[in-house]
Amino acid sequence: MIRSQYILIVVFFFIVMSSCRHDPDFDTIPPIQDSLPPISDTSTVIGFSILNKLPGIWHGPVTSSTPLGSYQEWIVDFRPISSAQVSAKNELDSLNDIFMSFFVAKFENKYMLFFRNGGGFAGQVRNSYMKIDSVYESTNLSFYRFIDPVAGGDRVDTDITFKDDSLIMHVHTNVYNTLSTPVTHMIWRAELKDETSAQNAVDAFDFPKKNMVKDFSSAFTGITEAIFYSAATDPYPEGDQPYLGNSNVTINITNPAVVNSGKKVLIIVTTQPLFSGFTFIPENLKYRSRYVFVGAANPTGYDFNYMHPGNYYINAIYDNNGDYNFSSGDYINSAFDVPFTLVIEGNSSPSVTINFLIP
Repeated sequence: MIRSQYILIVVFFFIVMSSCRHDPDFDTIPPIQDSLPPISDTSTVIGFSILNKLPGIWHGPVTSSTPLGSYQEWIVDFRPISSAQVSAKNELDSLNDIFMSFFVAKFENKYMLFFRNGGGFAGQVRNSYMKIDSVYESTNLSFYRFIDPVAGGDRVDTDITFKDDSLIMHVHTNVYNTLSTPVTHMIWRAELKDETSAQNAVDAFDFPKKNMVKDFSSAFTGITEAIFYSAATDPYPEGDQPYLGNSNVTINITNPAVVNSGKKVLIIVTTQPLFSGFTFIPENLKYRSRYVFVGAANPTGYDFNYMHPGNYYINAIYDNNGDYNFSSGDYINSAFDVPFTLVIEGNSSPSVTINFLIP
């Protein structure tokens, strides 16, 4: 999750720069191969319809009791990564990131939705699993509740409510079994900003299908709660997630001439360009997919792992005045919207040069 001051960039890019963006020639993404075992169409998959509602880029504020605090905006790019799974990866920096995934699994002799949630928090890796516990669906409102498959809802639960184009995710926890009654961990109130970025994967997978992603029949045997702190014990580690790739972004800083390694650089990855020629397109901020603040060592960069295949654009800002915002005195890339393509389970290495002082 991302601190509010890290993403206050709605006002940025108002200055005309010195170079034009040309229409890019993107690489071709090869066809998707999906070989998940099918479930009979007559079988019930509890909570299956949530898969229809999640794909897209969602924006909204977070209220949180975690050490990272609350944020004015959290952006999540949910897309299918198989015919029966949707996921999103986000990061704050190299020590704090989150990977969320919803998928069909077999558990307790039933087919149901599971929610995998976790990542790195202050450098410590933690991943947890929750099974669907209750579902309510009407014409205008849908509600899904997920709980720990071993310890139950008294340890943790995640309530997800959809109404029109809005989503509310409300997580309760007993804080590692230190409380008798769970309390609010975080609330995310989001709006669906874009569905087009996920559409290629939706179409290619014919998503969603009643296919089994994981058989969890014995995955949690002998444990008291479904939390895992290493890939060695995790029943579905990030490295086993299909379809996703890695983008290692290099940031070269040629201006300022002397780089202060204590400064931060904001790297922004979008699915549509933020500029048309010399003109900034503020409404295209809805296409932000991934972004992160990194230290301004020269050269600097970031590895966006578990990233959705597709076509992207990158812009970067050297935060010279330390206000975690785009403003006078900061530096930016004068070559707008550096394009790149990430293929299925592939690797890309785009490079951006920060070279323009914002007056």
